[in-house]
Amino acid sequence: MKGDAVLDRMQSGRSPKGSRWRRFSAEHRATTILIAIIIIVGILIGGHLYGRYLSSIDLAEREAQIEQLRAESQKQKRDIDSKSQQLTALQDKLTKTQAALDAIMPSAHTYNISPNQTLILGDGHLTVGMIGPPANDSVLLNINGKSQTVAAGQTLNITPDPATQCRINLQSFDVFKAVVVATCGAAKAQ
Repeated sequence: MKGDAVLDRMQSGRSPKGSRWRRFSAEHRATTILIAIIIIVGILIGGHLYGRYLSSIDLAEREAQIEQLRAESQKQKRDIDSKSQQLTALQDKLTKTQAALDAIMPSAHTYNISPNQTLILGDGHLTVGMIGPPANDSVLLNINGKSQTVAAGQTLNITPDPATQCRINLQSFDVFKAVVVATCGAAKAQ
């Protein structure tokens, strides 16, 4: 009798799969698919909104960091400009101080010769004078009574006597002076 009761239940219209599977039957299939689509679309929209939220947090942090770096960069530029101005001022001061020092104490064996002026140089071995104003690329110097045209940077070797060898180098010149370096020493034996 027990077996008949089980058979009766099966015949009464219930499927062997149970009431769970009734939800997925043909009449509920469209509703189930619609609910699944709505759930998937909801997950996609939620994921998209969550992604935008995360990117806005990253973007805000990035913007704050960029602003901080801009502020630091501007501060460093101001510091560099300030240091550059200080350096320029110090260079100008050094140049002026060096010029004043050179005017007071010229370098050893360096002489400033004005036009139509004669100086005794090289420990008294040379008489050097500048004849007239300089030309564009050279100066006319009278060295021990001999006129010689000398260009800037040119070095002349002069032998005032057999025991002495002198060198005259024209460092530079302008309208008002010629800068000459003159040294003399014992002549080298040949």
